[in-house]
Amino acid sequence: MFRLVGRSFLAFVLAPETPLDSWIEELDAWIGRSKGFFDSRPIMVDLSRVQLAKPDVAGFLAQLQARGMRIIGVEGVDPDWLGPGLGPLPSGGNGARVIELADVENTAEEGKEDRSKSDPTALVLDFPVRSGQSIIFPNGDVTVAGSVASGAEIIAGGSIHIYGTLRGRAIAGSAGNPQARIFCNIFEAELLAIGGLYKTADSIEPELRGRPVQAWLDGEILMMTPQN
Repeated sequence: MFRLVGRSFLAFVLAPETPLDSWIEELDAWIGRSKGFFDSRPIMVDLSRVQLAKPDVAGFLAQLQARGMRIIGVEGVDPDWLGPGLGPLPSGGNGARVIELADVENTAEEGKEDRSKSDPTALVLDFPVRSGQSIIFPNGDVTVAGSVASGAEIIAGGSIHIYGTLRGRAIAGSAGNPQARIFCNIFEAELLAIGGLYKTADSIEPELRGRPVQAWLDGEILMMTPQN
């Protein structure tokens, strides 16, 4: 019997802005602080904010690929300008929103974190994550002392610990760690994901709402249980 199996994956949309040279410099600085972050990750590129001629599009995409990025789709230019394997962005999904990549240094400054260690493997936030914010920490675990608002997002290479209410999205194990877990004191999440497997609000058992919850992977199943 022929079967199709669906699986969720995390793809980033890069939306460059002019001047491109400055944007590339900022990208390189971020890559330097988070080495390996884009390795093997699917990347979509939205060129709607820049005006590029056909030869410039190919050159710009080549610059991104030279930085180890695996580009799977491009938006904002004539599809005929794109090379083999670089079609328009997939349709039918949720629209991408522009986010600020929260690097360790900037997030620590906002949260008054200690910068004494280089390459930390855990990030602790002592402030709430507001709607529209995305905290991306590929190096390890993320702990939030407050709450995560609806429309906010936490993406961690390791586990996620939330000591307040989780109303937004929590994505753990983004670096391919199947042992990652998600913990929260009050569960009201829009989406949970670990290692590419996910559950949305409409597929989560109603009895888990408003309770302390733990989520983990059991093989190819995302498990959830209330915490007593």
